[in-house]
Amino acid sequence: MTMRTIVSSIAIFIAVVVVLAAAVIGFGLYDFAADSPHTAFVTKLIAIARERSIDVRAEDVKVPPLSDPAMIREGAEHYDAMCVSCHLAPGMPENEMRPGMNPKPPVLASMPADDPAEQFWIIKHGLKMTAMPAWGTTHSDEEIWNMVALLQKLPHLSPAQYRALVKEAGHHHDEMDMHH
Repeated sequence: MTMRTIVSSIAIFIAVVVVLAAAVIGFGLYDFAADSPHTAFVTKLIAIARERSIDVRAEDVKVPPLSDPAMIREGAEHYDAMCVSCHLAPGMPENEMRPGMNPKPPVLASMPADDPAEQFWIIKHGLKMTAMPAWGTTHSDEEIWNMVALLQKLPHLSPAQYRALVKEAGHHHDEMDMHH
């Protein structure tokens, strides 16, 4: 094969893909309803793209020490105020909002703790098309690291331990938000 044949073949292939994509979009063939799951191919493609994006962007995040009990308490207070509706708390049953979410948010208390640099990046910047907000627009890096400190402990907390942490922290989250 000549170079011209190879380039022409690639150009034709790209043109066909573009025309097919335009047809799918133009005719509304792909169902974007939240109660309709993605196809297995699209789910896998999105997962790969999301994970690579997070890996690349979290690579240079410097993780501070996360074992300070005060950080964990503050993180519990923020998590309880901002995250339990989607990610639940230890021992918390399914709520009426989560089944209608696509993708369904992970129950963080029932998973092993993730890479803290990646958790920080996700909390700070959010994730498109997941309902995960970018908390970095309203919260300081210190507050986000407090949430990460809690997330590192969350899979090991009983419901009673979680509730005790939240109670110890108090409820000053709303006061803090008024200062931002």
